[in-house]
Parts: sequence; structure tokens; C-alpha cells
Amino acid sequence: MKIITVVGARPQFVKAAAVSRALTAFNKRNNNIYFEERIVHTGQHYDDNMSKVFFEELQIQSPSVNLEVGSGSHGHQSGVMLERIERILIEFKPELVLVYGDTNSTLAASLAASKLHIPVAHVEAGLRSFNRRMPEEINRVVTDHLSTILFCPTDVAVQNLAKEGITKDVHQVGDVMYDSVLFNSDLSGTSSNILKRLSLKNKSFYLATIHRAENTDNKARLEGILDAFNSIDVPIVLPLHPRTKKALGTKLGKFNNEVRIIDPVSYLDMLALEKHARIIFTDSGGVQKEAFWLGVPCITLRDETEWIELVHAGCNQIVGADTSAILEALLKAEAIVEHGFPSYTSDLYGDGCSSEKIAAILGKMGQISVS
Repeated sequence: MKIITVVGARPQFVKAAAVSRALTAFNKRNNNIYFEERIVHTGQHYDDNMSKVFFEELQIQSPSVNLEVGSGSHGHQSGVMLERIERILIEFKPELVLVYGDTNSTLAASLAASKLHIPVAHVEAGLRSFNRRMPEEINRVVTDHLSTILFCPTDVAVQNLAKEGITKDVHQVGDVMYDSVLFNSDLSGTSSNILKRLSLKNKSFYLATIHRAENTDNKARLEGILDAFNSIDVPIVLPLHPRTKKALGTKLGKFNNEVRIIDPVSYLDMLALEKHARIIFTDSGGVQKEAFWLGVPCITLRDETEWIELVHAGCNQIVGADTSAILEALLKAEAIVEHGFPSYTSDLYGDGCSSEKIAAILGKMGQISVS
């Protein structure tokens, strides 16, 4: 089966790495079977710290093609991606296009494939924030309705699709990011020296990430988060996304001395920071889950989350960008640190074998006999 995997942003590299390993393992177990996968990188994330280093660390093949689209408005970026991906699909003639998550790369690949009548498989299907002002929400909804096979991480995701009339070829396989955390968490402890480089000790600092347009493109929200961080007297490590750096501009100098701004970090460095952080502030979906798996309380700087299970489990708080709400949530998160992480259902996001399940389903789709 000829597969084109389209990625463009760092969370997609992590997910694709797990599935690519599973496809390779499937080939080895089935001597008469061969998944021929080619990875197409749209170039949505193009900085080496947000792109190249991920392919090196995650032990996956380098992209066959880098479309080098770069940044731009949603319309421009998606349009250029659509045109360039279409050329690749016409040339390679894959039997399946594999997409991940909710970025413009996901949307463009799904549109290009569907217009060429090539089946689309969507990993992380069925997620909904129910906020259509989020570009990611539009990308999710459109991609799900264009996809032939939908791989859902949770039961809630399956239910969301059913409410929209999507029930055929929907599979609850668990979360491939959990596979990746299990595979890489021990490696991060031996391969990452970021705590030493930053002179940090275990559980002595907070970790923060801010990158979503709803925060970076809204002056009031960004200032609310900035004011909250400036009110905290514990070191906050903030790997700064290029979009956030641009949005902050001269405000970069207004952080107090406890906020330590660093460049974007590699995946293994990020896992190490997450694992040893006392509390995490984030507007990232992936970081919310990684905090959960690593047993770290999370404060989500958004008004909603696709991962509502984490809120119900008592380990994630949704606070938006209001300064007082952030600081109030911090007190509750500190109580969790002191009294212990909430108990939860161990298989909330699967058993860590989601990628293998995806490979097996794709094998059956290609009329392959799975041993």
C-alpha cells in the first residue's frame, strides 16, 4: 500500500513517528506485505528547533519532500499547501493519504486527496472544542467529513462524530501521543540535559507554553497571561513560539526576572521539562495530555478544551486568559502537588498500542491478511 503522510507542525511529527514505527514493524511481521510510506513536510513549522531536530530525535525517516510553505495568513498558507500537495499526489499516486490533528497542513492534504478521489485516513479524528472561532476547529470538522477512515483517541471523539452523522469506518484506537510518550519518556531522561543547562531542579519550576492565535492575536488576553506570570514568584520556563515572540514585541522586556524565556526546544527536552515541572500552563492540546500522562497538574489558558476528560479527572483546569482566574487555579494546582495527583481510569487514552492498531486496520483495508 502506497501511503503519503502529510505533516507540517511539531505535534504531527510526534504522532507520525509513532505510526511510522508501527507500519515498519508491521512490514517486518508480514513478509508478503509492504507499506510504502513517504512523508511530505509542508514546512508549516520551518525553524530547526521546531522541525529538523524532531525528525532526528524521533528516529523517523526524513521527509521525501519539504514543500517549504512557511508562514502566512490562513488562506495563503492553505492555498499554497493545497496546490503543492496536489502535485505530489498526482506524481506519486498513493492509495491512501494519512493526516494528523488539526493544522492547515491537515486541511490542505485532506482537500487535495479528496478532490483526487484518494482515501484519507485522519488520526486524532472526532475532537471538538465547539468553538468555530478557532481555526483548528474548522480544520478538524472539514477533515473529518472528508476522511474515509477515522481514528479516534477517545469514546467522546467517537460520539462527536456520530452526532454529525459520521459512523462508517470510525475506529476508537486510543491516542498515538501516549504511544510516543511511553516510547520516549525514559529516553528523555538519559538523552536530555536541559535541566542541567538551565540550572533547574526537579519540581522547583513551572513550565509554560503559549502559541494559539486566540491568545497571541488578542492583546487583552496576552496581557492577562503576562500579568499573571509577573505575579508569580516561582521560576517559569517559557519556550517561546515564534508567533508569540512576534506578538509580544516590546512587551518581552516586561516579564519579571522569574520568567525565563528560552528558544523552542526539542521533543526530548520538552518531555524532560514537563516531567520535572511542578505545574504546567499551556494553550496546547498535546501538552495538556502529556502533563496528564506524566502526573503534572495543568492549567489550560483557553476557554475550552478538546480533552474534556482531563477536566473531569480533576487534573486540568480551564481558565482562559484572565489574570485572577489563572492565579486562583494556581492555588488549586499547588494543592494537587501537595496532596497527590487525582486517581483516574488508567486507559483513558488507550493502552499505548494505538499505532499498532492503526497499522492493523490499514492492513485490513488493503485486503491484507494480518498475522
